[in-house]
Amino acid sequence: MKTDIILSGVGGQGILSIAAVIGEAALYDGLYMKQAEVHGMSQRGGDVQSNLRISDKPIASDLIPLGSADLIISLEPMESLRYLPYLKKDGWLVTNSVPFVNIPNYPDIKEVYAALNALPHKVMLDVENIAKEIGSVRSANIVMLGAAAPFLGIEYTKLEQGIRDIFGKKGPEVVGMNILALEAGYDVAKKLL
Repeated sequence: MKTDIILSGVGGQGILSIAAVIGEAALYDGLYMKQAEVHGMSQRGGDVQSNLRISDKPIASDLIPLGSADLIISLEPMESLRYLPYLKKDGWLVTNSVPFVNIPNYPDIKEVYAALNALPHKVMLDVENIAKEIGSVRSANIVMLGAAAPFLGIEYTKLEQGIRDIFGKKGPEVVGMNILALEAGYDVAKKLL
């Protein structure tokens, strides 16, 4: 088992929380994991990208080569386009459909959608709206994680346990809301597959 994942978005969207939950879940599954935070983690609104490699065998490098990612999880549609050269031909893109327009020259959203819709394997969803429906827009990143869950190669129950571990210090209400968010994203992805 080997899954190479690129996480992308903009600072403040919760990319690191997604990586932390996947990492905890991988450990529960007895898997090896390496992560590289490549860009802009400290700048809210800046480009954020992280390489996350999971395997049942030791991993030599934490960086994913071009054309080798099994999965791109993106909280911003333009940012998902930026990393498409890393995606395998049969890889999956799971992306938010709503742009975070934080630059004056943001491309025409119709062109972004056209490029994304040309991909054979994709899940596009409005994570903020789904998170709002379950009562916490702050859990939009975990909705995205739920939508990516079918492609991770990790048991869903291990992801739930990862949420309990990562968010446990914030109390049972926060844990419960994030479990609901995971389930909501997972349900959307199952319907689209």
